Amino acid sequence: MPEGLTAVKVLVTGSAGQLGRDVVAVLERDESIEPFAADALVDDPVAIASSVDAVGPDVVIHCAAMTDVDRCERDPERARAVNATGTQNVARAAAAAGAHLVYVSTDYVFDGRSWRPYTETDEPNPISVYGATKLAGERACPPEATVVRTSWLSGVHGANFVTAILRLADSPGELRIVDDQRGSPTCTADLADALVALARDRRPGCFHVTNAGDASRYELAREVVARSGGDPGRVRPIATAELDPPRPAARPAYSVLDNSTFVAAGYKALPDWRDGLARLLVALERR
Repeated sequence: MPEGLTAVKVLVTGSAGQLGRDVVAVLERDESIEPFAADALVDDPVAIASSVDAVGPDVVIHCAAMTDVDRCERDPERARAVNATGTQNVARAAAAAGAHLVYVSTDYVFDGRSWRPYTETDEPNPISVYGATKLAGERACPPEATVVRTSWLSGVHGANFVTAILRLADSPGELRIVDDQRGSPTCTADLADALVALARDRRPGCFHVTNAGDASRYELAREVVARSGGDPGRVRPIATAELDPPRPAARPAYSVLDNSTFVAAGYKALPDWRDGLARLLVALERR
């Protein structure tokens, strides 16, 4: 960094999670940024306020969340405490520190009844506890915050759909995967780059940010199996209603997000989801 300039302090909640770890990795590659990890639980207002106050950040990237959709449905109180009240706690702590807030939200704020990709001006209508609590988190953010909605995240760290398919592919028999849920599979490493770009600019507003293209869960599973050297013919399409046992939480049938606002703001569109998946599989193989 040039002499006389001060590094931008960026604090990341959920820094030990799947997305948070990739965000920290991107921050660490930028010599103009000084990254910090917030270890405090966001549903503890005193702890998170103390953690933010100790750093005095310029920006807070809020990645911490309860993202297990079915667990949220089974434990709505906990989901509200983390996703809704926890975000309110982070927003208040960031405001007290004079820090810009970047909040990561989800495609599940929509009901899935659209016939075209959702834009930022479409009215949210969540059909699950997860979606409802993440929308409440959005509404707890101040108007000048950055809200980023994304979808179907998979990364090197933690459990996700891609790693689940790889695990299932190691066992014999068919893989029965739903073909009536459609979204945009997104690589956490690619999303992390976008989050850091928005954080660096402290760009206010709501942005939809996903890898380009869309797929059904079935199509994504076939791609995972094929690219990992398996037989994609083992993957069989089923309807969500055929899942046995049925899942506790409803999923939107269609939750593709329109990224044009993000691109129009001057940011580079994320690569196609197949490109992100290829790089993710290589990274998983190297672990």
